[in-house]
Amino acid sequence: MSFVSQPRSNISIEFDDVGLLERMTTFALSTIPTCVFLFINGTILFTLRSKSVFRDTCRYILLFNLLIADTAQLAVCQVLFLLSVCRITLTYPVCGMLTVFANITNVISPLTLMVMSLERCVAVCLPLRHAMIVTIRNTRLAIIAAWTSSSLHNIFRVILLLDFPFEDLDSLQMRDLCSELTMLLGSRSKMYDNAFTGFLFVSAAIVIISSYVGVIIAARSASTGKASALKVRNTLVLHLVQLCLSLSSTIYNPMLIALIKIVQTVVFLRLHKFLYVLIILFPKCLSSLIYGLRDQTIRPILLSLLEFLSPFQSFVL
Repeated sequence: MSFVSQPRSNISIEFDDVGLLERMTTFALSTIPTCVFLFINGTILFTLRSKSVFRDTCRYILLFNLLIADTAQLAVCQVLFLLSVCRITLTYPVCGMLTVFANITNVISPLTLMVMSLERCVAVCLPLRHAMIVTIRNTRLAIIAAWTSSSLHNIFRVILLLDFPFEDLDSLQMRDLCSELTMLLGSRSKMYDNAFTGFLFVSAAIVIISSYVGVIIAARSASTGKASALKVRNTLVLHLVQLCLSLSSTIYNPMLIALIKIVQTVVFLRLHKFLYVLIILFPKCLSSLIYGLRDQTIRPILLSLLEFLSPFQSFVL
């Protein structure tokens, strides 16, 4: 999710050779898109809460929850990335709070995609009972359950973290750069985190694929509108793509660990920046564009935002 830790003594000489210009370029290439999409996400989030048509529609409530989780995680990941670029180390408590918050929002995304897929499946397979099953109250309960599950997961991670002998450390100041990987202290923490991540994404994939199959079966019946079923099927495929993009963040740290063993440190530092933009920044920026451009109600808002930002983009380029 964030920059994999490496001892500063191992990279300090090579890092200094990279130069101020490259660091400033990295800062600009990662921070400017992040700020743009944070602005877009913030505007869409405000719109989803300001208009009654969005507040009273269950799928928009779920979209609001997905966007707020992606927006929060994007902000935290960017902070951790900039700290790594600037070679700023934190204390264990501060790093722990940042990584816990990032992990909570990271778990929320696949859980919300599961609920969104089930909602669309019910809309096609049980159209007469959709209004009774998918209510605002049930939607809010599902969102509360998702946040509760994610919080309990992180509480258990903190409990495993307390087994680490912090009293044997000379100081709580970290020697390595802050990342989620550096906070997995001990084999039990790593095993639990890998097991939970695998279970979460396998469960989400099963739910989304099962919903897709259910929609296909319902689409073949005479009682289901073909156009509506096709639209829902495409939406479920989109949810599956979003799930794969969320899963890509889990391979980020293992990929960096493998790269540091086979490439020089200067090359690794540059690959780290490229992979961050490709695997972390890019997927988190897609939610507002993918769902915004497909939705006929949100599309005019998003297009007006893009028109507003086009002079700024021309100035930057």
